Formats: sequence, structure tokens, C-alpha cells
Amino acid sequence: MSSIEQMYQQVILDHAKTPHGRGLVEATGDTASGQSHQVNPTCGDEVTLRVELAPGDAPTIARVSWEGQGCSISQASLSVLTDLVTGRPVTEAEHLGEVFRELMGSRGKGLDEADEDDLGDATAFTGVSRYPARIKCALLGWAALRDSLVTSGALGALQTAEAPGAAHAARGTTEENR
Repeated sequence: MSSIEQMYQQVILDHAKTPHGRGLVEATGDTASGQSHQVNPTCGDEVTLRVELAPGDAPTIARVSWEGQGCSISQASLSVLTDLVTGRPVTEAEHLGEVFRELMGSRGKGLDEADEDDLGDATAFTGVSRYPARIKCALLGWAALRDSLVTSGALGALQTAEAPGAAHAARGTTEENR
């Protein structure tokens, strides 16, 4: 195993042992929020993720909290996701989700340097993308995030403004992991 693979493995293990964002926090009534429960029936991983949005002209993710159980890959991916999207505008978070999905489709080849820089610690999952059975584990939290953003109204409103009909397509994410 190369030194970079060892480092990536350590990042995943560290996030799995000390997950960031774990512990579902009740949404305050003052801000928009969304919640999603996702299950990976293949392995039994599951998560309930809640996102709270900061008020303002451009919706921004104020807080991500979650509760779940599953393998170290799913739990670490949720932890990394929490760090990556908290404090970012919804449009950036959705872009990062798309880039992460591209990474999971790379079959271990990775992405270009700019995309990997955007993903930060999430690039540690490059090796996971070589194992089709584990890809859904890594994507579980990202599916929950997208669905939470739809249920909050933030993602649907953005997609409707960008392309009519796109919000309807995003609503299908609840089934994404089945």
C-alpha cells in the first residue's frame, strides 16, 4: 500500500472513530430545515440527516447533524460531508455532492487536481470507488443531504430557477439508495 493510500485510510478511520456532526440536533423554528432518512438495503447502513439553513438571500447551510449506524465508510463519509458543506451556500454544497459522485464513479482513478482540492478530506474515498459494493456506503450521506435540501425547499427553489423540471428530478433522491 502506498503512503498516500495509507494516509487516506487513516483519514477514513479517524472520521469513523470521531465522527463530526453525529447527534441529531432539533431544528430551531427560526430557520428553514430539511430532514431525510436513507437506508442502504445491501448492507444495512442507515442515516437520518438534518440540515438547517441560515436566513438570507442565498441559502447557506448553517448546520448539519445526523444519527446513523453502519460501516466505517458510511460513518466517515457523513463526518467528512458535515465538515465540507457546513457554512457553504447550498449551490456549493450541491456542486460538491456532484463532484463526490464523480469521484465514486472514477473506479479508483481519482479526479483532476482542482476537483480533489475542492473535496479536501473527501478525496480519501478514492480507493473506495474501486469497490462497487462500498460505493453506496460512501454515497449514503450525500443522498440524505440532497434529499434534506429538497425537503427544506432550498434545492428545489434553486433548481426551478435554473431549469424548470429539475426540482422534480431531485425529489427522486429518497429512492437513490434502494
